[in-house]
Amino acid sequence: MDLPQEAQVVIIGGGVIGCSIAYHLARSGTSDVVLLERRQLTCGTTWHAAGLISELRDSRNATNLARYSAELYRSLEAETGQATGCKFNGSLSTAVNHERMEELTRRADMAKAFGIDVEVLGPGGLQDHYPLLNVSDLVGGIFIPGDGQGDPVGITQALARGARQNRAEIFEHTQVEQVLTDARGVIGVRTDRGTIRSTKVVLATGMWTHQLAAQLNVNVPLHACEHFYVVTEPFSAITAEQPVYRDFDGCAYYKEDAGKLLIGAFEPVAKPWGENIPVDFCFDELPYDIEHFAPILEGAMHRIPALANVGIQTFFCGPESFTPDDRYHLGRVPEIGGLFVAAGMNSIGILSAGGVGRVMADWITDGHAPADFADVDIRRNATFTRNRRYLRERVSETLGLLYAVHWPYYQYRTSRDIRQSPLHGRLADKGACFGELAGWERANWFAPEGVTPTYQYSFKRQNWFQHSADEHHHVRSRVGVFDQSSFAKFRVQGRDALACLNHICANDVAVDIGRLVYTQWLNERGGIEADVTVTRTGEEDFLIVTSALSQVRDFDWLTQHIPDNAHCFATDVTSAYAVLGVMGPHSRSLLQTLTDTNLSNQSFAFATSQEIDLAMARVRASRITYVGELGWELYIPTEFSCHVFDALFEQGEAFDLRPIGYHALNSLRIEKAYRHWGHDITEEDTPVEAGLSFAVDTSKGDFIGRDAFLRQQESGANKRLVQFLLTDPEPLLYHNETIYRDGEMVGYVASGMYGHTLGGAVGLGYVHRDSAINARYVREGNYEIEVAGVRYPAQASLTAMYDRHNEKIRC
Repeated sequence: MDLPQEAQVVIIGGGVIGCSIAYHLARSGTSDVVLLERRQLTCGTTWHAAGLISELRDSRNATNLARYSAELYRSLEAETGQATGCKFNGSLSTAVNHERMEELTRRADMAKAFGIDVEVLGPGGLQDHYPLLNVSDLVGGIFIPGDGQGDPVGITQALARGARQNRAEIFEHTQVEQVLTDARGVIGVRTDRGTIRSTKVVLATGMWTHQLAAQLNVNVPLHACEHFYVVTEPFSAITAEQPVYRDFDGCAYYKEDAGKLLIGAFEPVAKPWGENIPVDFCFDELPYDIEHFAPILEGAMHRIPALANVGIQTFFCGPESFTPDDRYHLGRVPEIGGLFVAAGMNSIGILSAGGVGRVMADWITDGHAPADFADVDIRRNATFTRNRRYLRERVSETLGLLYAVHWPYYQYRTSRDIRQSPLHGRLADKGACFGELAGWERANWFAPEGVTPTYQYSFKRQNWFQHSADEHHHVRSRVGVFDQSSFAKFRVQGRDALACLNHICANDVAVDIGRLVYTQWLNERGGIEADVTVTRTGEEDFLIVTSALSQVRDFDWLTQHIPDNAHCFATDVTSAYAVLGVMGPHSRSLLQTLTDTNLSNQSFAFATSQEIDLAMARVRASRITYVGELGWELYIPTEFSCHVFDALFEQGEAFDLRPIGYHALNSLRIEKAYRHWGHDITEEDTPVEAGLSFAVDTSKGDFIGRDAFLRQQESGANKRLVQFLLTDPEPLLYHNETIYRDGEMVGYVASGMYGHTLGGAVGLGYVHRDSAINARYVREGNYEIEVAGVRYPAQASLTAMYDRHNEKIRC
């Protein structure tokens, strides 16, 4: 069959992800959908996938995505006539110690919040579900009855058949030689069988995606690893109803396979593979490494003693692609218009494929994600993450993290110390324990003399808890300095800069030179795409500051919404400036010793910015805070940053100046109920729902999202972001803990941290109901939050519990 000359959407890659996207696009009514596969469907990594199907993931939207996959697979065989081998026999997960059991119990709490049936079990209950288990050293576990397994090839072929039944065209043995582009974006693909014109192309090419994207100078950071499993000989103790079993502490999973047992591994230190993967790799296997897999087999025989008398029928090793953070890469790439990516499934492609296909079909059709998928959006990745050496080191760790304990505040061990503030050495000398975010090494806490700056993980109070508490109290009572150099910084200039920014920003940035504006960037649905500060530094010059993790995403949003004919130019100046936050009641007194500029409240008011001489440097000082205390952020040309840092500490001795880490920054900000984009506010949440209507100015005229904001302002919101304080000082909140009002589940915690001033764990979370929520509804409820299976009473407030009237920041 000849290739068509044009198509509305071209999908490259015939694995389960590509076929699911084709299926969902075709079913939604998109015409002229073409899928191109270089060899045969499933021949890359799909064919050897384990095919496990589980509903519970790490966020509500990821869980909804997985749940949709399961629902789709239940009906796909009847719809298409293609066998999928799906059965929903449940899944069992076990714990050998109390820390792992707390993780599983917290996951069970999360499952209930997300509407998933789950059982928390002791050793006896585990054996009831899986009689073969040796439970002598097990503490307990959880059982999820809605989980199951399927045949990866059958599922893929069913999706492909469904796509064809809805008039999508699938071409095997068709090698894509080049994605064609012009200045506007994608214009088609050239294959070994001809050229297809199209303005929308999807790379669903699995482990090949990195090298294909790199040819277009597009960043898709992923790397293949060797993935091992064995299949036993048949034995009678295995039944078709046997649930999927995950022995997280043994780094292994087990599934019934036609009367045999398949045992796979997610070992702690994986083996990266495939710097440049051949295009003719097709249903291929990799050399098996029995020594590498031996510890898994030894653990398997301990956990299921019957295996000692069963032979191994198949030893298998094949490649799977992994990403630097164990999350998918989905969405439109920022580098080329019309080019989309769906790759990096981290060995959970089968359970994800149905949902990923639907999400991508909506994304391609509507031009935006159907819900908050920022954590898997391709735009979360800094450009350096495409580096092969970085990827090779990192994925050797991330494969194993799938089954490792998901500790709060876990810090990667690999691919570290590559993106540093110019003050990194100074901070290390002062005892910094560094964490990593978007590649940045950031001081999370500071170890006092005699204490080793390293993490000891736990679900309870970790070894840094008291040290960070001391830092927290120091900022509240004296003065501290934060290295905030990782914050992303953009400069917007030109005679149309004001008009462009006022169209993008919800608040009015037509302010006097030297004023700061806190604002959100909204989408057309009224959701919050970004949470930023804008400083007017000149008539045609603005400085935008946002979070480190949002650097690529926010710059893309900014530049995408500057009209082509506008005299407006955006430049990422993140690396040009170090940033020091000097915060606390003594901050003015300290800074005044280093500058001739009058820092009094009358001369240097809150939300203003000035260029000043500080020590022997010229810096931009902005009176703003993310910790709820008097303070300034100092934007320092990078080459002067060490001088300013040293000058601060030379003068700071008299004021008891201390360096402060990001854990304290988080505990300080959450007491003040300052929102964190990506957790407390996302593109699904609106200013009305998030309590940020004060940062929206509808009187300035039209801006993106204005109509949606006005509609909701008039009708009211049926969810509201509320601050909670546990009255018991012992339990800790992280995120996804369930919120109860008068005994009824009404939401879950979006972000949590201990509030050292307030004396208990603080959480921000949305309370939901069917009708509009007002302050009285929030105030009159009796609240509890569930932590590891126990409900704790909580106070609730729509306004900040700390410094409710902003007296400390405006003094």
